[in-house]
This record gives sequence, C-alpha cells and structure tokens, in this order.
Amino acid sequence: MPVVLVVLTLAVIFAALSIKMVQQANVKVIERLGRYHKTANAGLNVILPFFDSIRDTIDMREQIMRTQKQPVITRDNVTMQVDCVVYWQVLDPVKATYEIQDRVRGLDQMALSTLRNVIGDLDLDHTLTSRDMISTKIRAAMDESTNRWGVKVTRVELMDIEPPQEVKQTMEKQMTAERQRRAAVTAAEGAKQAAILQAEGEKQAVVLRAQGVRDAAILEADGKGQALLRVAQGEADSIGAVAGAIGQRADPSQYLIAVKYLDALRAIAQDANRTVFLPYEASAALASLGGIRELLSPGDGARGIAVDAPKAKA
Repeated sequence: MPVVLVVLTLAVIFAALSIKMVQQANVKVIERLGRYHKTANAGLNVILPFFDSIRDTIDMREQIMRTQKQPVITRDNVTMQVDCVVYWQVLDPVKATYEIQDRVRGLDQMALSTLRNVIGDLDLDHTLTSRDMISTKIRAAMDESTNRWGVKVTRVELMDIEPPQEVKQTMEKQMTAERQRRAAVTAAEGAKQAAILQAEGEKQAVVLRAQGVRDAAILEADGKGQALLRVAQGEADSIGAVAGAIGQRADPSQYLIAVKYLDALRAIAQDANRTVFLPYEASAALASLGGIRELLSPGDGARGIAVDAPKAKA
C-alpha cells in the first residue's frame, strides 16, 4: 500500500511537471538538455520533466518603449534634448531569444544612436519642421538592424524636441517679427485694394458724368435740329405756296430776293437823315417784285400781297 501511494504521488508530480499552459499571444521557447527543442504556442503543451526546460516566455504583441531624453547636436551645432517612442514586435521568438541578450536594452540604445545620427545631418529649422521625415529614417535604420533579432520596428514617434533657452528666445523674437511683417503686408494690401476701389469708383463717376453730358448734348442737338427742320419745312411750304400762286409767269427766287431787299430797306429807312443809294440789281429785284404783285392782285383771283417800298435815291 505505501508503495502504491508513492507511485501515485510520483505520477501526479510527473504529470504536473509535464503539462505546461501557455497564455494567448505568448509563446515559450523549450530546450531539451540545453539545446533548442521547440516553441510552445498558446494552450496546453507537454514536455519531459528533468529533460526539457523553458528558456524564455515571449509576448508576441506589439510593444511600446519610450527612450529617455538625450542631448543631440544638429548640423549647425545646436544642442537640444530629444526623446522618442519606439513601437516594436517580435516576429521570430527563436531569434529574439538566441540572437540578442536583452531585446529592450538593445532597442533603446539603437534608438538613441540612430536618433543622433539622423538629427546630426539636419539643421535646427529642419529638425523642428521635419518630424515625420526623422521618424521614417529612424524606423528604417532600426528595422534593418533588428531584422536579425527577429524583431520588427513598426513605427517611431518623436515625443519632444526641446532646444536651448536662448534659442527659444530667438525663435520667439523671430516669430514676433514674422507676425508683425504679415500684419504690415496685410495692412498694405488692404490700403492698396481700398485705393484701387476708390480709383475705380472715381473713374466710373467721371464716365457716367461724361455719358450724361453727351446724352444731354445729343438730346439738345436733336431738339434744335427738329426746330430748324420745322422752320425750314415752314419756309419750304411758304415758298411752295408762292410758287404755286405765281405759276409759270414769274421766278419765285426773284420774289424772295426782293422781300429780303425790302426788309433791309425798312431797317435802313428808320433814320430819316440817311441817304441810301440802291444798286442797279436792287432796282431790278424791286421791279420783279412789282410784277409779282400784279400777278398776285385780286383781279387774278388770288390773295393780294401788299408791298410798300420805301423811298430811296437811285
């Protein structure tokens, strides 16, 4: 009976030592007699007690590692404090176990050295404005080196870039000057636009005034033209009436000339002390006027025209 109890106890202990449980997203590296034997995945795994041993338990999830702030010198000899966050993941647990002694420390030191190399090739301005480019270069350099470790660097993020205090003050002054310059440029642009708009308004006002004067002149000229046209039409009607009255027996132009002579003689005859000498052509015109008077006498059946010529010396 005691022997059976001892055997059962040894069997339970052997079973307990043989069964190993691995959690999800973890793996265990198993060695047999000091050499790599297999990789135990998530779930129940059976090993040989006293022959097999667990070398390492590795988390296969993506890991986060933040470096400490380190002094970094730029290409233009500006020293600044920089730190970053490295995201990495184990892809090959065997390499991660046997190719490097301390993965985390190795990644930390590699991140710092790569950060110094990348920023050392840039000046201050590019360092402050090119975070994405710096992160990409660091990730590519680290991933190439950690590939033989079975580790994949997924991304690198720069957390803080802190330049020296005097550089901060210079940057603040530069920023203030830039803002003042932009304000001055904006004010100048506003004044320019206002001047342009004012000039455009004055130009349009002058054009409108000129158009108004032109339209008024056109209307006035049209009115005068209409009046002259009506006067001319009246005179034409009068001449036509005279021509119709005298018919073929006299020239209407002689009648009109004679009328003009008579109007001039009336104006001259206003002065009783004035002696007027009429040219020969005027006598002929008055004679023709007398002939026309005879033609237009009431005896001919037409409306009579009274012609009183002033006395003058020939």
